[in-house]
Amino acid sequence: MILETQGVSKFFGGLKAVNDVSLTIREGQIFGLIGPNGAGKTTFQNCIAGTFPPTQGSVRFKGRDITGYKAHRCCHQGMARTYQIVRSFPQMSVLENVMVGAVFGNHRKGETPEGKASEMLDYVEFPMAHDLQAQNLNTMQLKRLELARALASNCEFLLLDEVAAGLTPAELDDITALILRIRDSGVTILIVEHLMKLIMSVCDQIAVLNFGEKIADGTPAEITRDEGVAKAYLGADALLH
Repeated sequence: MILETQGVSKFFGGLKAVNDVSLTIREGQIFGLIGPNGAGKTTFQNCIAGTFPPTQGSVRFKGRDITGYKAHRCCHQGMARTYQIVRSFPQMSVLENVMVGAVFGNHRKGETPEGKASEMLDYVEFPMAHDLQAQNLNTMQLKRLELARALASNCEFLLLDEVAAGLTPAELDDITALILRIRDSGVTILIVEHLMKLIMSVCDQIAVLNFGEKIADGTPAEITRDEGVAKAYLGADALLH
């Protein structure tokens, strides 16, 4: 198993944003995390990736207990992430943005940050000049930039947070193909997403959160047949027909 969480909870005062969530993700999987707005999906990712520590519970990555590790330590262990609202350095060039991932990630012998950044931009098929400032990019271009930056860290485990948000149907097809290609390259993926077309087409396993608690965990086919998911998940009736 590449990632195991046991009883992970995150409380903000009296608010239980995540409550007793246990997951097991196998190496090479695309694992989906779905649920209504406010269900705790991003908070759960934050607990895994070191944005803040869980209030309770444990996180094991590649067999190592990384509970409470800061984000940079998680990155050095082989973990990277993207965000629902893309975070770029707007005054820096596309290449410089991606070089950040290479500089602060896991260096491999013979690699240079500039060379790695250029390689990953080509890998995600970034369509613009690499010397363009990030502030001049549109949504899809920024998402590709952020994916390239995460991959430039030489990650083994990639957390995606609503990577399809704001994309056109054609762009969605492109990002779906890219996600599958990233998985096929050996990177395990945990994806938070509301768009069921994407989730059902790429995921091997899915967990469902509602009010911070896991209410279901299984294959896409099993999730579509779960009555509890249909009742709790906003729009989930569409999955059942």
